[in-house]
Amino acid sequence: MADFKLHCFAQSGNAYKVAMMLDLCGADWEPVFVDYFGGATRGSEFREGISELGEVPVLEHDGQRLSQSGVILDYLAGQLGRFGAETEAERREIWRWILFDNHKFTSYFATHRWLRHLAEPKGHPEVIAFLAARARGALATAEKRLSARPFIVGERPTIADISMAGYMFYPVEETGFDLDREFPAVAAWADRLSELPGWRAPYEAMPNGLVPA
Repeated sequence: MADFKLHCFAQSGNAYKVAMMLDLCGADWEPVFVDYFGGATRGSEFREGISELGEVPVLEHDGQRLSQSGVILDYLAGQLGRFGAETEAERREIWRWILFDNHKFTSYFATHRWLRHLAEPKGHPEVIAFLAARARGALATAEKRLSARPFIVGERPTIADISMAGYMFYPVEETGFDLDREFPAVAAWADRLSELPGWRAPYEAMPNGLVPA
């Protein structure tokens, strides 16, 4: 039995943040497929037995069930001893960027991807355009930051990078953003993360929700 179980599906970049952390740390873990597209997270079995929030990711470890990717990443940094803060100042800086990620970076990027690629029916074009503009604004903030340093907080990767990179590895056909062309510093940062030992792409790390599990 694996040490960690991650309730997830491959299309969820938030779940991928945790899968990426587990892979990069060389943790003993296994995915537990959640049939999101079949409505699993909306059912009482999931909400009462797995997570009252009705969301993935959910991490099971040592008799605990943890939800919300930022909380899980912080927990794993403590448990596995990697990608966490080395000082109180660095801890605050990590959380500053995780909160930015949750509020603006992942938030707009993921919703835009959902409405243009995964939702049925697709979102209204004006809504998609609005979200694209917001996502580009957040990407521009990251672009400026990453033009001056290799990783979000500084010279080494932390859970702030893993959090912000959750949706950066999906294909342009899904996201609508050509990072190499539009945001080269962001693209180079994602490349640096993908070169770390143990890294796998989301569709390699987790079960695909759009095909039989």
